[in-house]
Amino acid sequence: MPSYLLKRLFTMGITLIGVSVLVFLMLHLIPGDPVRYILGDFATEESIQQLESKLGLDKPLPVQYLTYMKGVFQGDLGTSYVTGYTVIEEILNRFPITFQLALYSIVFGSIFGILIGVIAAMKQNTIFDQLVMAISLIGISAPSFWIALFLMLLFAYHLGWFPISGYSGFYSLILPSLTLGLGTAGNIARMTRSSMLEVIKQDYIRTAQAKGANLLRLIFRHSLQNAMIPVTTLIGLQFGALMAGAVVTETVFALPGLGSLIVSAIATRDMPTVQGLILFMAFLFIVVNLIVDMLYTKLDPRIRYE
Repeated sequence: MPSYLLKRLFTMGITLIGVSVLVFLMLHLIPGDPVRYILGDFATEESIQQLESKLGLDKPLPVQYLTYMKGVFQGDLGTSYVTGYTVIEEILNRFPITFQLALYSIVFGSIFGILIGVIAAMKQNTIFDQLVMAISLIGISAPSFWIALFLMLLFAYHLGWFPISGYSGFYSLILPSLTLGLGTAGNIARMTRSSMLEVIKQDYIRTAQAKGANLLRLIFRHSLQNAMIPVTTLIGLQFGALMAGAVVTETVFALPGLGSLIVSAIATRDMPTVQGLILFMAFLFIVVNLIVDMLYTKLDPRIRYE
């Protein structure tokens, strides 16, 4: 296990460095000058040069990158050009909302998706199975902004059960969580059904049935537990993606999370904020997948990381 963790940590470091290089180059190669955006259209050349020198943008790209990475290794992701706050402060202020949104979404999507996936597998080729697959396909295919607007129109505007937009506590996250959770549930339901169909065809399941094993025990103890590895992998990927920022959903519901922060940072050419956010999101995604890999040993004792 220790050697495996060391290898994963080394791979994590290489991945993050690769992400930082790609993001840095993309931000510096796309059109637009952050200095001119900050100073406005009527800025003088002298003031532009002074600000470029202050921000270090007058130096060659390799020097700028090495300076930035030196700060990263020291725990400094830079300072926002727009707000003047450090990127770490911006992340800490907005991360709790994104974390809650991702957590509620994945909990709802996992419970609902696994439940209907198991039932669809046990009722294979019935009308219920076809209905579940059709609903799952709709949940996967429907754009998140369309689902968000539909839920806002029905539950916020007409029924008035939830706030339309903004953040004012738990109730503000219910509709966004449903928006993200429906698509997540569709993916998990399809994976659960497929994995369960493979497991219930195994000899030990038929043996347990022949011995008269209780149906619930047969499903949840013998079948579902052995079918959970691919489902757990998918849940980890989905949760990592949600933690990385549900940009569209946060924007539609005007939630002050990481997704809306990166949208505003890109719009204002706030390069340190964009770089820091993407690096932080990549780190979250990698950590979530590492945790999922560790869970495999709990789901299947035969798996060992030597």
